[in-house]
Amino acid sequence: MSERVSIELPGFGHTNPIPVASRIGPFLASGAITGRDPVTCDIPRGLDQQCANVFRHVRALMQAVGGSTDDILKMTFHLADPHDRAALNREWLAMFPDPAHRPARQAVAARLDGGARVHCDLLAVLPETSACEPPHPAA
Repeated sequence: MSERVSIELPGFGHTNPIPVASRIGPFLASGAITGRDPVTCDIPRGLDQQCANVFRHVRALMQAVGGSTDDILKMTFHLADPHDRAALNREWLAMFPDPAHRPARQAVAARLDGGARVHCDLLAVLPETSACEPPHPAA
């Protein structure tokens, strides 16, 4: 049985006592990934910059766990205005240019706080040998 491991990410965190993501074996589930600036921790005003930051945090998270964006199975986007998807689609196409190899995606309307216009969460299946894997007991 694999042990659950909390994943933290330098330059990103939550004010509530939750990790950025949690992993059991090859499965990684994130909490809310926001558009906070990774340097200032402020929420930019525009959706373009918030989306760019969300995708920047996703790349950093996947790298931190020894995976890549190719390991993402599904992403869910929570949008303050679900009809405004141009910035989201620009970042999506930059990260996943091949239509035959994109993860599933869902976008839903959400009431977000603190000036946030977008949040994201993801589910990924990581290589068994990637970082942050808890040690296996000796046989």
